[in-house]
Amino acid sequence: MPDIPDECWSRVKERLRAELGEAIYTSWFARMELESQDLETARISVPTRFLKSWIQSHYSEKLLACWQAERATVRRIDLSVRSAATRTPPPCAAAPAEAPAEKHDQARCRSDIKALASPGSAIHDSHGGSPLDPRLTFDAFVVGRSNTLAHAAAKQVAMGRRADPVMFNPLFIHAGVGLGKTHLLQAIALKTNAGGERTALYLTAERFMFGFASALRSQTALAFKDALRGIEVLVIDDLQFLQGKNSQAEFSHTLNSLLDGGRQVVVAADRPPTELESLDERMRSRLAGGLAVEIGALDEELRLEILSSRVRAARVHHPGFTVPDPVLAYISRSVTHNGRDLEGALNRLLAHSKLTSHPITMELAERELRDLVRPLELKRVRIEDIQRIVARHYNVSRSDLLSSRRTANVVRPRQIAMYLAKTLTLRSLPEIGRRFGGRDHTTVLHAVRKIEGLIGKDNALAAEIETLKSQLQE
Repeated sequence: MPDIPDECWSRVKERLRAELGEAIYTSWFARMELESQDLETARISVPTRFLKSWIQSHYSEKLLACWQAERATVRRIDLSVRSAATRTPPPCAAAPAEAPAEKHDQARCRSDIKALASPGSAIHDSHGGSPLDPRLTFDAFVVGRSNTLAHAAAKQVAMGRRADPVMFNPLFIHAGVGLGKTHLLQAIALKTNAGGERTALYLTAERFMFGFASALRSQTALAFKDALRGIEVLVIDDLQFLQGKNSQAEFSHTLNSLLDGGRQVVVAADRPPTELESLDERMRSRLAGGLAVEIGALDEELRLEILSSRVRAARVHHPGFTVPDPVLAYISRSVTHNGRDLEGALNRLLAHSKLTSHPITMELAERELRDLVRPLELKRVRIEDIQRIVARHYNVSRSDLLSSRRTANVVRPRQIAMYLAKTLTLRSLPEIGRRFGGRDHTTVLHAVRKIEGLIGKDNALAAEIETLKSQLQE
């Protein structure tokens, strides 16, 4: 007997809720509606373009996987924005049916701008800021050797009072993916707004760009700027994603205005300020002028503490959920990449427990989590480290590598350094070129191809490059 579409959709939503957690589900999926479904396509609608864009960018594969788990023939998710005509507008925003979409956008943008200046948590409730997960508090943050300083600095900022001098401004927290940056930033916003004395606004870089672009379209840019600069604690996450000349210029003006006015700014990114090559030098310098602190990799002891903490939190909503200690030890020992993988591992076990009612065993964990078990993560390599080690190895100076000199004893080390920068870092060719004396990306591409060709022919060179890679990973 074929599935009834509504029943299938209900099971898909339950899978999403179990695998992603209640807070993420509520923030991004609660307002989804199933429009129609055929053999290969599920058509789903959401109320706003921003929600559609966010789900497509961050959760499209997860959404499709949950559908396929319930109905294997589904190959495509068609996500659309519900027409304003199909929704009942709120009483305060009623508009004639024939009003153009642009007027609705203007009204929504003005509402967002007004919300930005509202006190406390109303900022986020009115969609001015990015969604806050109420679980991401300081109490829920597990402290270990790798994050002690970042946690202490973040808590100091959140506990500040209106009349207190600003100690760390800006506070810049940087770390790899899934090590706790977002948790600390959201904890700052939650704690500050809960205190009632200061207002905090938490924005991802993507949300900042979206808000600024919307304000430009609706001709409310001045109000947007004034509202942002009236915030007492501005928290910006994932700054490495800030793109576009206009958005970067506006962020720079906002940053300078807040810092000069003694307002608190907290920023997080996946690299230190000096390595944010897409930002101009003055902004990088301003960001580095406060306190820049790194969150290091999670050691096994901290991973086990995080897992135990998450199991206790899960039991609040799922009292029967238990994970034997040997399974927790196995996960902490084997899932080494980052905290999000740990969270994903537990969510996967929770979903299995809820959907099948089978107990969690070691065999189950080994089978269900095998794709999360990765080799130890290699040390994050910086371009500065590559330049330093290559220069030392070939007895040239770092300034030689960045210069325009074309002598043979400089050209080959420079090409090797560019090759290593492309293969050992996530930097783009234009970024690498800028870090090597402002060279064009085609120069970097030529160097990479040159060294790749030589490695296949020259065993001595291949051995040298492996030696350099080993030194960079020590």
